[in-house]
Amino acid sequence: MTPLWVFGYGSLIWDPGFAATERVIASLSGWHRSFCMWSIHHRGTPEAPGLVLALDALQDAHCKGVAFRVAPGTEARTLQDLRARELVSSAYIERVLPVELLDGRRIEAVTYVVDPKHAQYTGTLSMERQAEIISGARGGRGENCAYLWSTSAHLAELGIEDPELGALAARVRALRGGVEH
Repeated sequence: MTPLWVFGYGSLIWDPGFAATERVIASLSGWHRSFCMWSIHHRGTPEAPGLVLALDALQDAHCKGVAFRVAPGTEARTLQDLRARELVSSAYIERVLPVELLDGRRIEAVTYVVDPKHAQYTGTLSMERQAEIISGARGGRGENCAYLWSTSAHLAELGIEDPELGALAARVRALRGGVEH
């Protein structure tokens, strides 16, 4: 049986919610990590939406993240749990995409990308507008800023550079008076 791989680029990196037998830094071509999706469930509400990361198609882009090889025997349950988490409002599309692992292996991985036709797709927002939204939003999984800071910190821990995310995290800290809580 072919192993099931999942590509994480945001909260899946630090909170996958499933058992993995392997975790490898990986790169996905043609997509970039972006705060381009309104969050009305996990990091905001319908009345006061937050923002969450999504993979947005962009020619010549590369997104570094983590590929997880799902523990054998847990594939069906993992997909069920991921779909309940990621497809809650149909703003993400589940795709199986080619991913290159840091060690040179090429695999196919379940990946959640934004649907640019969905009402939750924001398109391009300025960094200042993103910071304003993220600094005050809160949803069922907590403060929007905690999601940003955790993702930024975990990427840095893994040695994955994302200067835009780092600058956004710093701007949100500044808007919140330099504190994270």
